[in-house]
Amino acid sequence: MKHEVLGAGAIGGLMATALSSLGEDVTLIVRAEKLAKHPRVLTLEHLSGTMTAPARLAARVTGPVDVLWIATKTYQLEKALALVDTAPGIVVPLLNGMDHVAVLRARFGHDRVVPGTIAAEAERSGPGRFVLRSPARLNIAASGEPVLSDVIERLRGLGWTCHFIASEPTLLWTKLCFLEPFALVTSASGKNNGEFLADAEWKGRMDSAVREACAVAVKEGAQVDPEKWIPAFSGMPATMRASMAKDLDSGRKLELDGIAGPVLRGGVRHGIPTPTTASLVAMIEAKERAAVK
Repeated sequence: MKHEVLGAGAIGGLMATALSSLGEDVTLIVRAEKLAKHPRVLTLEHLSGTMTAPARLAARVTGPVDVLWIATKTYQLEKALALVDTAPGIVVPLLNGMDHVAVLRARFGHDRVVPGTIAAEAERSGPGRFVLRSPARLNIAASGEPVLSDVIERLRGLGWTCHFIASEPTLLWTKLCFLEPFALVTSASGKNNGEFLADAEWKGRMDSAVREACAVAVKEGAQVDPEKWIPAFSGMPATMRASMAKDLDSGRKLELDGIAGPVLRGGVRHGIPTPTTASLVAMIEAKERAAVK
């Protein structure tokens, strides 16, 4: 199949390298001004070694494409979609949050958009170079199984955990109920996973944020359980931090609304109080303002 990957950051690079290593026809979309100097061979450092794989490069999505994977930041989506000049067979977004699904369905049609989520501690270390520091977990809506079943099975052969999920709300909210509290707490506190778990005050904030997110998720039709997620952080590497915390340290723009917005807006919509989430967002916004001064 022909795959195009929109977004040449950590997740886009991870997907492009993995798919190309399987022998798939992969084109990575990069910014036009960087096209000439971008490596044509992608390199991924992962837990058990280093993987290299070739990829075509392009500045726009122009030709026939079976699967368009979208792996931009939430705030980059609108600009990125201006680079798409064709109607892909299916579109698989791997963005954080969930508001993007409605945007994409308005553009491409309901049935073409197959929501997905990916959980991986990944970084872009340079042009065409990526690092995967954790196992990769890829979940795709069940509507994509007829097209993607073979590819997903071969990704499992790389050691990835992959599932097709019947319920789209459960698919999207399961990730958000984990990512949103973790991103907010590691960003607001400046602590990594081990440090906030050892701090009773910050551990309490994490537990409360998980419960708020799950309460909203249930009202949105998802099957999620805070009693599953709260202990999950203890099983993660102590040094792990969310990409939002790393972006905050580096002065990069944050996906704050894309990640926290669905919980805050859902809380208002369903009459569910979300004071911990709101306070964590306020702390992060204060850090952003202080960094600008």
